[in-house]
Amino acid sequence: MTFSTCNCSFHKGLPLVRCKDMLYYGNMSDKYVIRLTVLESEKKGDIKTAKKVKVELILSENASDLKKAPEKSSEKGGLYDAMDVGAIWLKRELKK
Repeated sequence: MTFSTCNCSFHKGLPLVRCKDMLYYGNMSDKYVIRLTVLESEKKGDIKTAKKVKVELILSENASDLKKAPEKSSEKGGLYDAMDVGAIWLKRELKK
């Protein structure tokens, strides 16, 4: 399956795939991807929003192994901030 036939979202031209409280950002064919894990959430009306998110830069080959140490890791106060940091990290690493 190619990303053009994938039923996933895109952010800044890269795929963003969600499974429960975990999101992966980037191409799995690249060396690195970003893993976002929602640690805390809150309900605002009918919508559940992320309150605390762990962002990690990981090797694509280790994406499914939660025990492998990430290259970089941080916690942010929401999904927007986590995506912003993750996108910067990923862009920098893929330029190398």
